[in-house]
Amino acid sequence: MHELNATEVYLAGGAQAIAALAYGTATIPRVDKIVGPGNAYVAAAKREVYGQVDIDMIAGPSEIVILASAASNPRFIAADMLSQAEHDEAASSICFTDSLPHAMLVQRELELQLKSLPRKEIAQKSLDDYGAIVVMDSYVESAQWINEIAPEHLEIFSSIPNRQSIESGMPDQFSMETIPLKRLEILCRSNHVLPTGGTARFFSPLGVYHFQRRTGIIRYTKEELSVPGDPLMRWRVLRVWMRTRDL
Repeated sequence: MHELNATEVYLAGGAQAIAALAYGTATIPRVDKIVGPGNAYVAAAKREVYGQVDIDMIAGPSEIVILASAASNPRFIAADMLSQAEHDEAASSICFTDSLPHAMLVQRELELQLKSLPRKEIAQKSLDDYGAIVVMDSYVESAQWINEIAPEHLEIFSSIPNRQSIESGMPDQFSMETIPLKRLEILCRSNHVLPTGGTARFFSPLGVYHFQRRTGIIRYTKEELSVPGDPLMRWRVLRVWMRTRDL
């Protein structure tokens, strides 16, 4: 907070915190913009107040897509799939691989690691409903599917797509999602407020540009307006001038 030069900090959460920021309370002044992730209630509240204030996006649940070659470590892949599956029953974890035996090894690792996972019921429900291990004929075909999915996180365990946060795991295979979520994304300052639900096709991660307001400025001199040009353009300029004159 000191590094950010923050002058006000409020401990609040949930949909009620969104309402307080959007409309103001006796102790919390209203703001112009609300950003950051939250649960389903926070996301719904942000959608409700949009227009009264600006927001970054409606995000969630968590997603990860892993593009893996047959040579990649199935233990790491399973751990990374579970890192998202344990977030939420509606989270999505998908692995694309080019090998059926490799897919079976990943499946086996998922089953083994689930047994010791503290949130295994949530992770199991997520994998059952929104998880998949897909064997594809080529990386090109996989890339086409990945671009269509446009996942929140894309992890590449290969030499090879729309995606937002990319952890590249080859050749050392140690740029794992399980580590960045807990440490590396803080250390390397990668953004973790990311679009989900396929919106990565047209949304970007939260960034400095979200806090910049862009304004267009138009200025004409009398001489410039009198320069001969396209008749339609002269008519438009005349209409603008007449409307301004009436006002």
